[in-house]
Order: sequence, then C-alpha cells, then structure tokens
Amino acid sequence: MQALRWHRFEGGLVEIGHDGSQFAFDNELPRHRIFLECFELATYPVSHGDFAEFIAAGGYTRADLWLSLGWDWVNAQQICAPLYWQNCGTQTTPDWHTFTLHSLVPIEANTPICHICYFEADAYARWCGARLPTEAEWEHVAALVANTGNFIESGALHPLSLREEKSTNQPQQMYGDIWEWTASAYLPYPNFKVADGAVGEYNGKFMCNQFVLKGGSCVTPHAHIRASYRNFFPPEARRQFSGLRLARYMN
Repeated sequence: MQALRWHRFEGGLVEIGHDGSQFAFDNELPRHRIFLECFELATYPVSHGDFAEFIAAGGYTRADLWLSLGWDWVNAQQICAPLYWQNCGTQTTPDWHTFTLHSLVPIEANTPICHICYFEADAYARWCGARLPTEAEWEHVAALVANTGNFIESGALHPLSLREEKSTNQPQQMYGDIWEWTASAYLPYPNFKVADGAVGEYNGKFMCNQFVLKGGSCVTPHAHIRASYRNFFPPEARRQFSGLRLARYMN
C-alpha cells in the first residue's frame, strides 16, 4: 500500500467560494474570507487496504472511535464493513470483495475507499489519530492543484489506484475517484441568499443535518466539478462513491 505522507499548509486568511466568473450553484456563493490554522493534508485518499486494516483492528466494535449517533447507527444496522463489501473468506481469515458496477471483485489495496458514510470516515480518522479536513481546508488546497482525475469520461465507473504521481509537492487525486467527506456541516455562507426565482426547495431548505463532500467521483462529469463545488449528504449516507482524506493540525 502507498505510505502515508503529509503536506503542510500555513493557513492564514484565505478566500473560499466561487469567484463568479462562470456558472455556479447558489450554495457556492458568496465568496468570502475565512481564517485557517496551520494544518497538514494527506497525499492520498484513504484506500481499501487501509480500511481493511481498520476492520481487522476491530474498528467497528470500538465505541470509543465513534460519534454517539454513529455508534447507534453501527449497532442498529449491524454494520461491520463498507457498503457492498462481502467477506468471501472466514472471520479469522477474511477475504474481502466488493460489488462494483462491473461485478464482485477482490478489493484492490491501493484503490481509494468508497461507499462509506460520514460516521465511518470520522471513526477511521480518529483511529489514525487524525481528523477529517474542514471544507475550507480542502477547498484551499484543491484550488492550488490541477482539476484532473478519474471522472465518468474514463469509463472506469470505479475509483482507480493512482498510476503515476504527478507531483511530490502536493496532494494527489483531489478530483475524481471519490467524493471526500469533510468535517464541515452543510450551512449557508455569510450573506447567502436564495437567488430570485430559484426553486426554494433546493439549497436553502437542505442546509440542515448534512455534511459537505468535495472533489467529485468516478461517475461525475469532469465539467461539473470545481474546487468550490459543494456536495452534501446526511451522515449515514453511503450510496455515493464517498471516501476520505486525512488531515491534522500542526503541533
């Protein structure tokens, strides 16, 4: 599996949100300033192999790793693995497979983990002694890297292991492959207003009990994604190609 590496970002006063130059949804506006503490972001998204280690270490059985609502969800739904995972081995010698749009296949260790919910992403990050990035941290970094990746145009219809590292100085696979959970609640930006004539049942009324995901996925059109794009789902949702990237504050 790929070794965990970190990239440092100094933080400070940054701007996030769409700059208004082209089309954007109203929830990406207005562009505004926010202060970031110094932080680090992992080079790669968490992989299938990483998450298999979390399962083997009893991650789904340790109440101390889970938010209270997440622990209730794990026990009520009897969750023991990501959505679509099947153990084709035994309890003592697991052989994890995942059901994809192509068929049931063995998990590939370096492929970004997908179909996990916010609760699972948060528990995994805590197990690692890290955390999920905030929406502002993720967007600040993504604005510095090229908007390229594994989108629906590739025809893969599943996350892919990184074949060639484009730069050793910046995070990889920020766009495409998986939607990355952030620690940020889906809330309106300062001075947000629903546009005149807009369908009022969309963004404004959805800004409750949901978390922001960023970056697009393997089934997202490339033209649809930008650093400021805000996806949002409730914390128990797993049907999206959703995964995570680790973050941590600087000591």
